[in-house]
Amino acid sequence: MKYLMGAGAALLFLTVITVASHSVDMGEANLPVALFIALIKATIVALVFMHLRWDRPFNLLVLVGSIVFVMIMLAFAMMDVQQNLPNMFDGNAPEAASTMDANAPGAPVAQVRSTNGGVGSTN
Repeated sequence: MKYLMGAGAALLFLTVITVASHSVDMGEANLPVALFIALIKATIVALVFMHLRWDRPFNLLVLVGSIVFVMIMLAFAMMDVQQNLPNMFDGNAPEAASTMDANAPGAPVAQVRSTNGGVGSTN
């Protein structure tokens, strides 16, 4: 019971820290700090509430292995996005913008900004 109460108190404390860190401007560090706090909270939940602290090591191996495979999958997805980044452009496609102008004049249409060497630019 003391483990459950301690874990619950730690999760409440970390939740307060998460909310407090939202109001502190740390620049680019906001996201890594929030993710680190979330990692600590997930570790507490896995160890205490999923009983991995007292379970057989094989179950911990399965959990860690699945997390590693998810990270590998996300790494491949990020590599795919980086590979196709030159073919992407900000805003609406030029055809969509002209269709919106013809069918719904005055409707808000995102402006195409060239951030990747002019690909997709209407200029």
